[in-house]
Parts: sequence; C-alpha cells; structure tokens
Amino acid sequence: QVQLVESGGGLVQAGGSLRLSCAASGRTFNNYAMGWFRQAPGKEREFVAVINSNGDRTYYADSVKGRFTISRDNAKNTVYLQMNSLKPEDTAVYYCAASRQYPFTRTTLGVYWGQGTQVTVSS
Repeated sequence: QVQLVESGGGLVQAGGSLRLSCAASGRTFNNYAMGWFRQAPGKEREFVAVINSNGDRTYYADSVKGRFTISRDNAKNTVYLQMNSLKPEDTAVYYCAASRQYPFTRTTLGVYWGQGTQVTVSS
C-alpha cells in the first residue's frame, strides 16, 4: 500500500501561482512513478502530469504544458506540482497518484490515489 496526502490547494486569482505537494508513505517511494490528475465538477478525471521514479522523465497534458512543472524529492518522499499562469479553467480537485508503471493513466491497474485538494482560480 502507498498512502498519499496532498496539500497546497486554495483560491487564487487568474494569472497567479500555486504549488501542490503530495507526501507519500508506505512502500518505497522511489519505486513509483508519480502523477497529478484533476477533476472539475461534472467532468471526468483527467491527466495533468507524470514523472518517472528517478525524476528524469516527465510528461504533461497539452493544456498545462509550459505553465505547470512536476518534480519530486525522493529523499522527502514528496512530489510537487508548480502551477503558474493559472486560468479559471484550471479549477478542479487535484489528485496525486502513484503507479509502478510509467507513464500511466487514470485507468491503469494498481494506481494509488490521494484524497484530493481543491484548486479554485477566480477570473
């Protein structure tokens, strides 16, 4: 089992920045690829970004490319999502996820999920 706890969400104006953190415990953190997904009201959960286990490969959704940066600190068992130039359409609950597979999607078997953190971007 991998337990994931997100933090750092909140309310921000359009154009602003937030940094999300996800602290992992349980199995060995550096054996897992880590990802961020988001879900807006009435919509399916969608992929945002993913990083491989040692942090040298990343992949982003087109909608966030150039604005968001995923990173990890294996010494702290933590993954981050730096979000810049935020837009109202970025408003969603953001979920941290862990998988043995890189890359992975929301339908990949064996993915561990956090409880989510709300990000709200006002116009």
